[in-house]
Amino acid sequence: MAEATRTWARIALLSFGGPAGQIAVMHRILVEEKPWIGDGRFLHALNFCMLLPGPEAQQLATYVGWLMHGVRGGLIAGTLFVLPGVVAIMALSWLYALYGDVGLVEALFFGLKAAILAIVLQAVVRVGRRALKNDAMRVLAVLSFVAIFAFDAPFPVIVLTAALVGFLGARTGLRAFASGGGHGSVGGAHVDDAETLLGEEMAEMPSAARRTALKAGVAAIALWLAPVALLVLALGSGNVFAEIAVFFSKMAVVTFGGAYAVLAYVAQEAVGTYGWLRPGEMLDGLGMAETTPGPLIMVLQFVGFLGAFREAGWDNALLAATLGGLLTTWVTFAPCFAFIFLGAPYMERLRSNRALSAALTAVTASVVGVILNLAIWFAIHVIWREVQLIEIGPLSLELPVPGSIDWMAAALAALALIAVFRLKLGMTAVLAGAAVLGIALHAAGLLP
Repeated sequence: MAEATRTWARIALLSFGGPAGQIAVMHRILVEEKPWIGDGRFLHALNFCMLLPGPEAQQLATYVGWLMHGVRGGLIAGTLFVLPGVVAIMALSWLYALYGDVGLVEALFFGLKAAILAIVLQAVVRVGRRALKNDAMRVLAVLSFVAIFAFDAPFPVIVLTAALVGFLGARTGLRAFASGGGHGSVGGAHVDDAETLLGEEMAEMPSAARRTALKAGVAAIALWLAPVALLVLALGSGNVFAEIAVFFSKMAVVTFGGAYAVLAYVAQEAVGTYGWLRPGEMLDGLGMAETTPGPLIMVLQFVGFLGAFREAGWDNALLAATLGGLLTTWVTFAPCFAFIFLGAPYMERLRSNRALSAALTAVTASVVGVILNLAIWFAIHVIWREVQLIEIGPLSLELPVPGSIDWMAAALAALALIAVFRLKLGMTAVLAGAAVLGIALHAAGLLP
């Protein structure tokens, strides 16, 4: 257990680069280096986590921790995986709240926004190549984009509709929704499970382990929902802390497809409905999450932080903000433990269900359209200084004012796109280069 704890802490500190990079780090250490788990069992667990809402890398860590050391191991692995990100985002949020209007800090985030735009577009391409395998999937992606971009359809409705389409498509025998099975190999090594600590003989968990996991799952649900109910009852549904608890609890159960998929919806709600953030600040938070260890969904902590900072009305705004950020993190990740502990004992049954697999495939296709919407939303608010809302019946379009283009931001975004798509530079290099350029432009007096 001591060695496992040290290993999970090491994985957490190395978990940069989004879920793909984080899963690759776990595979290298857990499968190739130790090896504690075989390649087949690792992919088996990953497939299960891909069926769940929430950050799949954190859930994968929780699941493997549970396989190795039961509920205690799952709690240690899952908590350590997010802890560095919690600390880093909180520290950066404090600096942002205190010094965000300082020219140097503004210039830093000005550069980061351009890089983030390129990285999100790269995510559209990568997910699209994997998910849009036939015309049915491409139609789902287009319809999802139109629904959220032109008609302001709620993200949860899009996800649930796509899942229903995939499920029914598989049940009716349509070829386009046939299960492809699996998500491919991670890394290059294939370790025989017989050579690992967790061999195939562990596939059937003892009934006592199942019962313990189920009890832990129920406890996680209680620890997640009880604070939400208490806040609503004690403070009223209009209080910012109650709003944060309810809103991000909803996000926790519909975040299929990763952080990029949900960020557009969160940004629209946080900016337009609640007024917690200004449009460009979501990009600032995403820049923080991209450059710190831990799940990308940690950006939600920054949203909750600023929401409480501005809306709580406390004399000590930073204390309110800190509590708001921690509350957001709690209701975002507590459900992840519940999903793993409740679902892992029935993993085989879930993975063999073709209709459920088809539902996930359809959700992934719809997520491509949602991420494209996120990229366009970011581009509108990064490259143009003014936007206008056009509403005609159910149509609701947010479009840039042509004359308000920020040529410096456009130039930085173009350079970031060249770096990502033409030069094939890594995310860290692109982010660092964009930040340096932003500071250089500020020093030269070229930023407003």
